[in-house]
Amino acid sequence: MNHDDPATPDPPAIDRRLRTVAGQAIYFDWEEFLWDPHDWSEAIALALARESGMHGLDETQWRVIRFMREFYFYHGRAPMNKDLKKGTGLSLMALEALFPQGIRSGARRLAGLPNPKACV
Repeated sequence: MNHDDPATPDPPAIDRRLRTVAGQAIYFDWEEFLWDPHDWSEAIALALARESGMHGLDETQWRVIRFMREFYFYHGRAPMNKDLKKGTGLSLMALEALFPQGIRSGARRLAGLPNPKACV
């Protein structure tokens, strides 16, 4: 393929990659968010938490993760910060502190929700 020829299209960009996590082959995007939220399981959440340096997930963290997933599948979008505060009864500071990488890169990723940068 000649990339100098404008008539020859470039190959499609690879924006996902296959990884094995918790014994399952799963696609992730370029920032390590699950490609398909249906691929999520509690075992995957725990494995991703360990990769992030966490030793496990406590009941409050699970409550936030479950709320995020339920909200996502009911509303078709991830909860906004105001939804998280209302649905969990926690302040934003408390929510951010529960996950070393915060709500977006921590909780949202562990909940298996799509990358916010990929949402349209």
